[in-house]
Amino acid sequence: MEPTTPQQRETYRCHSPENLAEYQLSKLNAMLAEILPQNGFYAEKFAGLKLPLTSLEELSQLPFTFKEELIGSHESGDLANNRTYDLDQYVRFHRTSGTRGRPMVVLDTETDWQWWIEAWQYVLDVAEVDSTDRCFFAFSFGPFVGFWSAFDAATHRGCLAIPSGGLSTTGRLELIQHSRATVVFCTPTYALHMAEVAQQNHTHLDELGVRCLILAGEPGGSIPEIRDRIQSAWNAKVIDHSGATEVGPWGFSDADQTGVYVNEAYFLPEFISVDTGTSAAEGELSELIITTLGRNGSPVIRYRTGDLVKPCWNTAGRCNFVLLEGGVLGRADDMMIIRGVNVFPTSIEQILRGFPEVIEYRLTAVKRGEMDAISVEVEDRKQEPERIAQELQLRLGLKVEVKLVEAGTLPRFEGKGRRFIDSRKG
Repeated sequence: MEPTTPQQRETYRCHSPENLAEYQLSKLNAMLAEILPQNGFYAEKFAGLKLPLTSLEELSQLPFTFKEELIGSHESGDLANNRTYDLDQYVRFHRTSGTRGRPMVVLDTETDWQWWIEAWQYVLDVAEVDSTDRCFFAFSFGPFVGFWSAFDAATHRGCLAIPSGGLSTTGRLELIQHSRATVVFCTPTYALHMAEVAQQNHTHLDELGVRCLILAGEPGGSIPEIRDRIQSAWNAKVIDHSGATEVGPWGFSDADQTGVYVNEAYFLPEFISVDTGTSAAEGELSELIITTLGRNGSPVIRYRTGDLVKPCWNTAGRCNFVLLEGGVLGRADDMMIIRGVNVFPTSIEQILRGFPEVIEYRLTAVKRGEMDAISVEVEDRKQEPERIAQELQLRLGLKVEVKLVEAGTLPRFEGKGRRFIDSRKG
């Protein structure tokens, strides 16, 4: 894939809806022509369908793709089923985190990897990253895709890219200070954990010179309470980003931090209403459906991400891509119905992070008869769980059991936080 310039990316962001649709249709049909029939997975799914498409409206005629059908067998080394080429054409190996089932191996060709790097440039644009920045990656660099593509995107832009795999949190904080890093890449969970460790070690984050944190891996960067807490601790701006191993780096923050744009130059989004199962309207709670445009070695077409969002097309900013208000709001499979009220773990975290004295928490969902129920464990410096329970009841309209636990006893996380224990399914 040819590198794009800032001017070209600005042109894509400012496309009219008509020009954007024409561009996306062209990219989609070019991808279909490249992958079929050699991609056996999609050749079988699309057998008998009329291709190429003559309009984006015809996209709904294609079947959805679900993660469960992508997962390969143990005999194949858990390689995803949607590969287009022979194995010797792939150069990148990554594996899903396994937080929701068995890990899946996803491969990329050299061209696909350049596609990842170019998609990441939109994230770096909004963060105003340039060649003078020193980019620090607080990430283990294991087989999970994490910030691998961000690391290469930063070097592609001419930045000094600083890895920190294998270091302790204290060691990473020391390296941030020693290297004079200006941009930090990590998960929201780990940004908060580094702030906690810094406070314990009397390190003043606000004096390190970090001007920006680019967060990914979980909701949080677009949740005001979490974002504000991180920005206050680091004295730095937070830029949210969304992506997935099997999809790619599909989202980047808007400049006003109100949500996440879908990068429609590289991804074709659809939105299915949670209530009706049909196309969602403006601002309606919906599941995000993604089609990749250009990742030919491991394409996904009409992929059910499971991410719950609220799309907004009528934006008045500098970007005409669809904006997801508040970013990713939660996961469809995490939604609980408590006495008739839809509740997501992110909604509870948003409330808990409004208490600066709450250091860490854990949420547990259980089945009591036919009803869902939830309880929350908190490390609270004030040791007053009653005030937290009252706020949860006020904001959610539900009575939630809040238990106080000793400081330092709940797990800490480097990558995705696993604070939600779902015991409803046994």
